[in-house]
Amino acid sequence: MRKRNGFTLVELLIVVLILGALAAIAVPRITESAATAKLNGCATNIDLMNTQIELYAANNDGTYPATLATITGDTSYFPGGAPVCPTTGLSTSYSMSATTKRVSCSTTGH
Repeated sequence: MRKRNGFTLVELLIVVLILGALAAIAVPRITESAATAKLNGCATNIDLMNTQIELYAANNDGTYPATLATITGDTSYFPGGAPVCPTTGLSTSYSMSATTKRVSCSTTGH
């Protein structure tokens, strides 16, 4: 009897089809995960800025900052600079409500 040394064409085609099916399942999930990570990063930035606004008010006898730039420009609150929206790459995507003193993102879906 002769010993077989390789794969047949059918075996190789089956492996390629299986790998293609796995890639078709995995790629959309990876893309969706990246979008979710950006949204979560933006939400984290908003929470951080809201926390720093409350800290500012606690340090200043209950007086809230007049603008968001008051907080983001102060190195004692943000030593690394103003937070940047992961979706737009801009710090100007964030704004503070004059009445509620809460931060929001101007990008749709945040």
